[in-house]
Amino acid sequence: MNVPVGMVEDIEDLKAQVANLTVLVKKLTGGEEGEPGEALADDEETAGGEAAAEEEGDGDEEWQYPPFILLLDPPQYDDELRALIEWTEGVLVPGYLAEPSADARWCHLWWEHPVAIARLHAVWLAWQELTDPASCGYTGPSVWHRDHMDPALRELRGSTGPFAGCTKGEHQIDHRLPGVVPSAWSHAED
Repeated sequence: MNVPVGMVEDIEDLKAQVANLTVLVKKLTGGEEGEPGEALADDEETAGGEAAAEEEGDGDEEWQYPPFILLLDPPQYDDELRALIEWTEGVLVPGYLAEPSADARWCHLWWEHPVAIARLHAVWLAWQELTDPASCGYTGPSVWHRDHMDPALRELRGSTGPFAGCTKGEHQIDHRLPGVVPSAWSHAED
């Protein structure tokens, strides 16, 4: 029988969680005798000792989610942006972006628009996960198109998106920045 990758680890994690919850319920309901923590250690051993091993650092490293690109500092930001540019220019632009128009804008200097970087990075992270049949099955690409790529491109290429001030061959980065708004509070009474 073929067991999907990661399922065995998921089952072991669930066993450890059930054992810990069982001990907690017994302690809270008064059904456990002995010192607090003694039963927890016993149950962890019966669940494979995974909880104790992870706490001690002997277990596998905990999965870390990819960071939001705009919160990265150099050199991590530079590395992540370089990889994003490679994917966007190598996969997204030739495969999905037709000639820009008033209704479907695109900026050839998209990496100078922070909103575009943030959205494209999110789309790229989803693409990495959802195009691997081992982790998401064969429907992943469909989910990626429907839930990630299509909405992101609608937002990016729309008339109010980050490229709204950019026209064919022209780039305008500060078109979305608000201007100075006069305020009654800033005028001194005469």
